[in-house]
Amino acid sequence: MGAGYNSVFWTASPQGAAGAGNMQWTMNESSLFAILLRSSFLWSFLIAAGMTAAMFAVLPETYRMVAVVSGLPFIVIGCLAAWRQLRAPSQARIARTAEAVQAMTWNEFRQALSEAYKRDGFEVQPADGAADLELTKEWRRILVSCKRWKVGRTGVEPLRDLVKAKEAREAHECMYVAVGDVSDNAREFAKKNGVALVGPAELARLLPAKRGSRKAAST
Repeated sequence: MGAGYNSVFWTASPQGAAGAGNMQWTMNESSLFAILLRSSFLWSFLIAAGMTAAMFAVLPETYRMVAVVSGLPFIVIGCLAAWRQLRAPSQARIARTAEAVQAMTWNEFRQALSEAYKRDGFEVQPADGAADLELTKEWRRILVSCKRWKVGRTGVEPLRDLVKAKEAREAHECMYVAVGDVSDNAREFAKKNGVALVGPAELARLLPAKRGSRKAAST
């Protein structure tokens, strides 16, 4: 059962240049738990309630604790989904962030992004080549490509260069920042090769709102 369960809910991907001896477990995006994380948190709570009620109805009283325990994973997923969704920026905030970063110079944007990652506990160093920033936190090393953030549409090529840089430097992860559109082929490539795409919604979470932005938005 263990191998089957892992194939449904989790996948293992090799990290580093050689991809050997260093595996990272990530949730399978098509698994039930991953789908629930992307859905309204109410669905998780409804499934937990329905499963518990059904098992209460069919199990003898001695085994009713099993009914309670069986719903716990869905309650946990519901709490995680609620936490994510309540923290998600509004559409107005996302639009303001996209407009603000498109008006920045390269140095302004790089500084703003560096300060944001430092607030998240990363050490930030400049990088060269396909990556512009190198983030480190404990054992993790992440390459970030962000110099082409204003490009109207991103294709596969810059993502392929970033993956090569990640493998060459034996980084654990890589991220590509793009405010504009990302082609379907590029999204598929990013999904297959473990490139995290950082768009306007993610930037709205990272970058602080400017003072007076709420007041301006209400006028």
